[in-house]
Amino acid sequence: MTGTRRDPARVHALIVGVERYDAGAPWDLPGPARDAVRFHRLLRAAGVPEDQLRLHLAPLPPYVPDVPYEPADQATLRRVLVRELAAAPGRVLWVWWGGHGVLDRTGRLRLFCADATVADKLAIDLDSALERYASDAVPALTEQLWIVDACETFEEDLAFKEQLPADILPVGHRTLLHRQTLLRAAGRGRAAANDPERGTGLFSDVLLGLLADRAAVLPAPPDPEELFPAVRTRIGALREAGRTLQYPAIRLQSPERTEDLPGAVPVPSEPVRRRPVPALQRAVEALLAYPSMADPIERQTVVSALSSGVSATLPRHNRARTDVAGILNSLARYHPEALWDLFDAVVSVDGDAGRGDELDAALRAFEASVRQPGGQK
Repeated sequence: MTGTRRDPARVHALIVGVERYDAGAPWDLPGPARDAVRFHRLLRAAGVPEDQLRLHLAPLPPYVPDVPYEPADQATLRRVLVRELAAAPGRVLWVWWGGHGVLDRTGRLRLFCADATVADKLAIDLDSALERYASDAVPALTEQLWIVDACETFEEDLAFKEQLPADILPVGHRTLLHRQTLLRAAGRGRAAANDPERGTGLFSDVLLGLLADRAAVLPAPPDPEELFPAVRTRIGALREAGRTLQYPAIRLQSPERTEDLPGAVPVPSEPVRRRPVPALQRAVEALLAYPSMADPIERQTVVSALSSGVSATLPRHNRARTDVAGILNSLARYHPEALWDLFDAVVSVDGDAGRGDELDAALRAFEASVRQPGGQK
């Protein structure tokens, strides 16, 4: 997708960052709007005209973007994708999307819009958008780089009361004109980690840094086969540090090839020091034994009982098991004393003696394990 064509006048972008949803506080996700604005600045600095950068945000207070933006509800984003952007003249298309996502039961990635609620999960079907933009419905914009920082948690793992309804975009006749690169943050069935304290997605932060290092190439997309290994290596380091479980993935589609590049680097022969998984697993199981911890709203109530200085630093995920593991790891690493605040918060809403005894023992074993040599502390 790289080449000598770097005329900013031939570049268009759709930039989406959704932090706040109509579903309410349990869906809050500080970071995507800020990441989207950072990406917008990169393309503006590369000379892309402001009116060719479609910025759609739903920022979470107190963050106030310092650039004009449009809303990120489903009707607006669908109109842009179907009517406005599809008809744009030019050569290069960037799509940047940060926010909540889920892999539906047919394997399609749904990206939730700002007006999504628990009862009405309004979203854009990413796969149908890619199909549309690889068809004659989009006569121009033949070089495309799509970047998505969103979870790909399985729909069935989120215990939705109703299956997500189909809502695909119209697709034209397939052509051999378009080259598409899709870079996804999480990997199939995995959550994309967010850093609420810094207000950024881990994947977005890595990618924005790498793009800034390649500013001389912009606004042309950098070579994906050079960029992706760098992304993969940096996310791999964050995995080893216990900050995420995600495996970024990349798909290349062009007239010459359609290929998914591997999402993980082979493990080196040198042994990797690992955390004591049995103690963590026991603590996770002890927390999930409480029915309240399986429900995202009740789980948020428990987390909100911690001090604001602690709860604001916790990485959060849609999937209950991943969320609980992330909370425990973060507390053990940065706020070990708050493990017992978490215990108090859990038992205060469910006083079952048997569950309480097991949680007490599991947290003590976990706390001891992370203080051993080679542990997390």
